[in-house]
Amino acid sequence: MEQNNINNMNFEEAMSELEAIVRRLEEGKSSLEDAIKYYERGSVLRKHCEKKLQDAKLRIEKISVNSNGEIQTEPMSFSG
Repeated sequence: MEQNNINNMNFEEAMSELEAIVRRLEEGKSSLEDAIKYYERGSVLRKHCEKKLQDAKLRIEKISVNSNGEIQTEPMSFSG
């Protein structure tokens, strides 16, 4: 698969493929060339998943009621 295909993946698809790559690498049965290809693909998938999580984090808002009883939203604060 090419980078463009990764960009079109949702988080779950990318994470599933990343997990499959990790299993292949942990088995240690791949040739060195294949292992390097898997590692490179896994690295791109990991970055894609991190970006998807960051994007989701930025979209989450905290809903609260102010002192006047009005509903308002504000960005959710996360530590870490």
